[in-house]
Amino acid sequence: MKARLRRPAALLAGSLIPLSLLIGPPASAAPAAPVTDAFTRAAATYEVPRDLLVTLAYAETHLDGHDGAPSASGGYGVMHLVSNPTTHTLERAATLTGQPLPALKADDAANITGGAAVLRAYADELGLDATARKDPGKWYTAVARYGNATSPEVARLYADTVYDLLTTGVRAATPDGESVTVAAQAVQPDRGDYAKARDLDRTFAAAAVDYPSAHWAPANSGNYAVSSRPSGDAIDRIVIHVTQGSYAGTISWFQNPAAQVSAHYVVRSSDGDVTQMVREKNRAFHAGSYNRRSVGIEHEGYVDNASWFTDAMYRSSAALTRNIADRYGIPKDRAHIVGHNQVPGTDHTDPGPNWNWTKYMQFVTGNSGGGGTNPHTAQSVCGSGYTVIDSAALGTAGTVHLLYNSANGNNCVATIKKSSLGTATATTAYLEVQGKTRVTDSGAFTYYAGPVRAAAAGKCVKWGGKAGSSAYNSPFEHCG
Repeated sequence: MKARLRRPAALLAGSLIPLSLLIGPPASAAPAAPVTDAFTRAAATYEVPRDLLVTLAYAETHLDGHDGAPSASGGYGVMHLVSNPTTHTLERAATLTGQPLPALKADDAANITGGAAVLRAYADELGLDATARKDPGKWYTAVARYGNATSPEVARLYADTVYDLLTTGVRAATPDGESVTVAAQAVQPDRGDYAKARDLDRTFAAAAVDYPSAHWAPANSGNYAVSSRPSGDAIDRIVIHVTQGSYAGTISWFQNPAAQVSAHYVVRSSDGDVTQMVREKNRAFHAGSYNRRSVGIEHEGYVDNASWFTDAMYRSSAALTRNIADRYGIPKDRAHIVGHNQVPGTDHTDPGPNWNWTKYMQFVTGNSGGGGTNPHTAQSVCGSGYTVIDSAALGTAGTVHLLYNSANGNNCVATIKKSSLGTATATTAYLEVQGKTRVTDSGAFTYYAGPVRAAAAGKCVKWGGKAGSSAYNSPFEHCG
């Protein structure tokens, strides 16, 4: 409801009104920045680092509150305050702030205040004192809890995403065109017990995944049906979805028994990272009447916000779709690769009008037969914050890359294939920090080996890899 305009007291007294009150602020006044101001106020009120608060919101929603509409897991607003059968951060925000639920759902400023209050409550429960609260790195465990993950691995994935963004910086536009920024900064996250949680690494996935480039994070057993496809039911469709939520949030939701939904794969917006959650032989609950006959691929983002649909996501998903289609003999056309909105009887609209089908299908069909361009890069494999500092050609079969992350002192090695793309061939990447055991990722991979990461600040490293018949092995080097 709009507030009623009040007459200035000066008019009631018969006095003259300054011209500035009649015509408003001068043309040179700074544009309104309600979201930026809301982050600043909420951060100050609850003593949460402002840049961390913005970065968390960007990771969740790209600063889009979607006019109060919920995400797939029941999250509302810029800060994704959740209300579902197992998680009630929306209600907790109402208790902490005194704000009514409708405002927390739909009003950006109220929602940001609620998110800051919940994050601060987690910090208090963890015992962060005033000094610790000034260090963004000390909030890692609180951030991990904010993601409402159902496993330590996914909680770490969620928090690492936020801290990777904090390291690289954020520049985003709200739906109203307001620019919100966070400068890139070096932050050392204090992972606490989450340091023991493994990455969603393909080393643990080799026996589980159908797509060798995917990580493995199994959905809750109640969210899919055990089956024996394709012998039991033929697989002749691939269904494209949009998550209506974040990558880590979607993985966590599919692991929640309250969800009663799942998909076979989830693809990340920023770099095309792929996680498999249901074996292709089993029926994921993703597409109603098409569940028996299809493989479902979820894509991080929201249908009404095109900023989520990156080139890296399109390329990575297309490589996955091409691989599935080749294995099951599915024609690579729009009759067999369909949107969720095309499934008979559905009321879903994803992937929506912002999904570029022309571009996507060009990537699906243009690289068929094992040729074309690898959709993955060393940076996308190793993750945000890593920069290539050295590389070596492996004949015409690929290139092995050494990368470094100045924010955390870690090195990473990835071998990126150039030939036999989409076909599983022997590929290796390894990294050895002087004085420590060598870590190797070796197997039959379709696009790359790695990432192999290790803390190497102040140390020399030996690195290398193999693709096809070519190998590279470095001496100990890049010391310091």
